[in-house]
Formats: sequence, C-alpha cells, structure tokens
Amino acid sequence: MKKDIYPPVAKKIPEKLIAHNDVRIDNYFWLNDREDEEVISYLNAENEYTKQKMAHTEQFQKDLFEEMKSRIKEDDESVPYKLNGYWYITRYEKGKDYPVYTRKKESLDAKEEILFDCNEMAKDLTYFKLGGISISEDNKLAAFSVDTVSRRQYTLQVKNLITGEVYEDKILNTTGSATWANDNTTFFYTRKDEVTLRSDKVYKHKLHANIEDAEVFHETDETYNTFVYKTKSDKFIVIGSSSTLTSEYRFVNADTPDEEFKIFQERIRELDYGIAHYKDSFYVITNADGATNFKLLKTSETQTGKEFWKEVLPHRKDVLLEDIEIFKDYLVVSERENGLNNIRIMSWDGTEDYYLPFNSETYTANTGNNPDFDSDFLRYSYNSLTTPSSVIDYNFKTKTEIVRKEQQVLGDTFNKDNYTSKRVWATARDGVKIPVSLVYKKDLEMNGENPLLLYAYGSYGATIDPYFSTVRLSLLDRGFIYAIAHIRGGEYLGRDWYENGKLLTKLNTFYDFIDCTKHLINEKYTSTKHMYAYGGSAGGLLMGAIINMNPELYNGVLAAVPFVDVVTTMLDDTIPLTTGEYDEWGNPNDETYYNYMKSYSPYDNVEAKAYPNMLVTTGLHDSQVQYWEPAKWVAKLRDVKIDSNLLLFQTDMDAGHAGASGRFESLKEVALEYAFLLELEGIRC
Repeated sequence: MKKDIYPPVAKKIPEKLIAHNDVRIDNYFWLNDREDEEVISYLNAENEYTKQKMAHTEQFQKDLFEEMKSRIKEDDESVPYKLNGYWYITRYEKGKDYPVYTRKKESLDAKEEILFDCNEMAKDLTYFKLGGISISEDNKLAAFSVDTVSRRQYTLQVKNLITGEVYEDKILNTTGSATWANDNTTFFYTRKDEVTLRSDKVYKHKLHANIEDAEVFHETDETYNTFVYKTKSDKFIVIGSSSTLTSEYRFVNADTPDEEFKIFQERIRELDYGIAHYKDSFYVITNADGATNFKLLKTSETQTGKEFWKEVLPHRKDVLLEDIEIFKDYLVVSERENGLNNIRIMSWDGTEDYYLPFNSETYTANTGNNPDFDSDFLRYSYNSLTTPSSVIDYNFKTKTEIVRKEQQVLGDTFNKDNYTSKRVWATARDGVKIPVSLVYKKDLEMNGENPLLLYAYGSYGATIDPYFSTVRLSLLDRGFIYAIAHIRGGEYLGRDWYENGKLLTKLNTFYDFIDCTKHLINEKYTSTKHMYAYGGSAGGLLMGAIINMNPELYNGVLAAVPFVDVVTTMLDDTIPLTTGEYDEWGNPNDETYYNYMKSYSPYDNVEAKAYPNMLVTTGLHDSQVQYWEPAKWVAKLRDVKIDSNLLLFQTDMDAGHAGASGRFESLKEVALEYAFLLELEGIRC
C-alpha cells in the first residue's frame, strides 16, 4: 500500500511588526536565520517533500536534462575579439562544466595561452564563479576575481601572465571587477558594505607597494551604488554613482592615477546620464531637460558641467535611446521604437545615416563586444524566437556582413521552419495596448486546448526581448506555446512604459499580466486548465501578486527566487539592496508607500482560498532575494490555502540568486520545472 506523503509544517512564532500604527503578525519571521539548525532542517524537509512528490518523474527529469544538454555543443568557443594586440577566446571542452579563457598574440594562428581554466579552479567546490578579468595595458598582468559562495562577494587577485604566478595578496568582498591605470601597477576596484552588500567604496591598489589600499571614493548615500571603469579611449578612469533615478560621475586621466578625481556633473535629483569619450570630447546620454527617452549631447574634456552640453541627437517622444558605440569613423546608436531594437549607423563626417534592416517583430539585435576604436567592423548579435543566435560583423566601408558564428542546435530534430512566432496586442483594463511575443509549433490548432507558459519580469526598466532558446524546445516540441508579456515596469515601449509600472503605479504591472492572460484565453491560444505563468526575482513578486488577484486563471505557476515579502524587506535597511530600491518600490517609512506596497505584497495578501499548482525555488545564499521570503510565503500558503493542489518548495543549499554554477548543472533545475509543468499536463515522455 502506497504511503501518504505529507508536507512539512512550519511552526508558528508570532512576531508583531508595527509601522504607521499598523500591526502585522508574521508567524514565520523566525525563518530568517540561516545559521539556525531548525531553519536548515525545515528547508531540508521541504526539499525532501519536493523530491518525494516528484519521485515518479525522476527518470523523466533525467531524460529532459539529457535532451536539453544534447542540443548544446559541448566543445564550443566564442568568436575571437582583438584587444591591444591579442585575440581573446573563451572555449568549452567536452564533458566539462566551466569555460577556459585563452588568448593568442596578434594572429589566430599563434600559440594559445591559457589565462584561466575554470574547471581546474572549480575543482572540489560546490559553487564557483569567475568574475571580471582585466588585463593590464602591457598585457602582462590579469586582475581576476572568484566567488565560491554565490553571494556575489568576490575575492580579487592578480596573475602574472608571463610566469603564471598568482600573487598571494587577496582583496576580499569586492564587486568582482578591477580597472587598470596605464602605469601597469595601479588598479581601482569597488568594495561592498559587509552588511548590506551595497557597493559603496572605490579603492586604489598599488602592486608590490606594501602600503594599504587608498580609499579614493566613498558613496555615503545609501540609495546609491558606485562602480569604476576605463573609457574605451583608454584615456580616463571613471567612477560612477547611480541610483534608480539619478547618476553622477567623476574622472581622472589614466596616465596619472594618483591625481584627484574631478567631478563631471554633480548629482541633481532625477538627472540620469552616462558618459563615453572620443578624441577631445565626452558624449553624454541623458534625460536632461525632460528628455524622457534620452538624448545624446557632447562636451569638451575641460568643461564637463551640464551647462556646456551641446546637442548631437535630440530627444524623440517615440524612440528610446539605449546606448552608443564609438568608432574612429562612425557612431553606432542602439535605439528602440515600438518595442523593436534598431541599430543606427552614422558617419562622423555626416555623409551617412542609416539603419541595419531587420524584418521580424519577434527578434533581438544588440551590439556586441567592440573594444577596438579603429575597427572597420561593427560586431552585433541577432536572434529571434525561432532563429538561433548569430554573431555578425558588419563592414562599415563595404556595407557587407560576415556571420562569424551561428548557434548550433545539435541533433536532427530542430528545423526553424517548423516553428512560428508572432506579436499580438492585448488590451489592458485602462485601454493601453500590451504587446505579447509568442512562439509555437506551426501545426498547433488554436482551439483553447494548448498548454501555454506566459513569462514576464516587469521591473527596473529591464526589457525582456524575444530570444531563442534551445532549452525551450523541450516545451515547444511537446505542444506548449511560450509567450513573453512585455508589461509595464520594463522599457519595451520606452521610458514611460517603465515609469507607469513602478512606485505608485506598480499595480499596472500585475494588471497587465492578468489582462494578457485573459486575452490569450479569449483568443483560444489556451484555457484556464492549460494556462501557466512563470517569473523570477521581481518577476516572482509578479507571480505572487497575480495568484492573489486571479488564482483561477492559472493551472500552474513557477516562481523562481521570488521577491514576495515586500513590506518587511523594504522596511529593513540592513538587507542587501533595500535602500537602493526606494526609487523603484517606494520607501515604506512613508505611510503612502507603505499602504500601497501592503496592498500588493504577496506575503501580506495570502488568503484562505484556492491557489494554482506551484513550484517555488530559491537559493540559501541568495544576496538579492533572501531565501526566507519564499520560505515564509510557502509556509503561509500551506497553512491557509483551501485547495489540494501541489505546492512544492526547492532550496538550492549551495547556490544564490543565479542558481547552480557550471554550464550544465542549471539544466537540472530547468528539468525539474519542465517536469512539473508537463506532469500537470499529463505529458510524461
């Protein structure tokens, strides 16, 4: 006789949380101590429950893993790029999880130099991540960083690329990147606050100097993060500070790193700008003077204040200026119009101004790695929901293209002509049209019986463009429709699209997703019996909100590292990232924001009602969304929900926000998610 499997029950220890004379009782507040053995025991019990409930799919999960892995070329390598006399290549070896970083001097036929073999470095570690690699101007030294915990706290070291020696000095708790001055002995790096993990200080390190690293900048405003980089021209070291709405830069000549940094333009609330350097001028992308979608300005090296900025490209109401890439003869501008990526080519002499042609409505095109000022080629990438990714070099002079690499989909089952993609528009409750990108097998009949997985993010102005995925084929080939809802809170339709999905308009994000769901059901792409939703991190907040508002629309939900305890987290300024996010969510110390946040916070709005089948995942060492948020959420859902639907909670006890390290290890997590969805559809092979 089969033994019944019961979920773990988290004990209740009522914690009274008071703000603005409002009292919230949190029965699971005690779960926020990862050092508590009882907490670890509870998480392990949840993992065991998930394992038992999904035990009958174990072989299916293994098959899915092997299927997804079999499409990926194991002995793969990146397209080489040239920088300062060397060609740099990242390659993977068959049967190994981690990349090997290499270079060749002057010619691709030259002898390979192995810079870092991450397979060796990751040996005997449960988690490994190589951070930034920064090469000194004389090509002899590499500053590199390693995270072995998955908290995004990197240890920085220096390797002598001539002798192979890794210097003993270790710099702890950095953001992972370093920026060399032109003297080959000085580099700058950013450290994090030990408690909040906010990057708040920039230091200067002198090799073999036997002196303490000098603090060159301290960002004291808790809503800002700081960073450091070198301009593409190699002339300046730049320190940046940014919050959600405001930025500020200071710079010093890279030849004289011991001089004082000069402020570029002091911060002004809601003045957002970024800088690039070319010849004797700085180019400034900014929202100054009401340029919501940004405009391009320029100014001299010696007069950098806002009053000296001169217009290069004006603001356009319907075109978002996203980025620029500078070459000796051309300016390349990345734009977004009606949700679609555009790449604009402009010659400095004013004789040429045109766009690269793209014909789909469900594609992604981005400029790639272009470190060489003098190049006659623009490197960019292109893919769509049905077309594997390509890396393309476009020749400015001849206006011809060379496809340097086309993503291989191994096996003989994939043919892009077997799939179709389209963009549809759903009408939100306030009359706004919301775009949705779709992909599915061509032979599907739109009869309301197809399983459909709808994905969205919808925060921070992050745009989820339609992209190709070999992994996703495991759903498409089994009859799923995959859809991306380009909801407000991202920047798919420009900066206003973001502004209307944050702070006191955040509910638009959730309403948009729900209204897209209803549209897809009404148009017979699927039905409530076959409708599934997926989101992670801030997209996990989206999942929590929509199932509180309209749980009846979904048969199943995947919530990865979900940000679900919004009010409690945003009231705790010791938690990583909190203070820097006041401009995104609001500061709940202000009663207006407190009440608005509380109205949608998933954890605070769990009710005694039926919820969809759910799989919730997290990482114990997550530094962005703490593991206890989903842990508390699941415990509360278990206690009050009135249905018998599946509620599974999986914690990776070795990983953080990004999940497992290793090239293929993360596919095991996807295999669990897909097995969960396919099992709900009764698809077992």
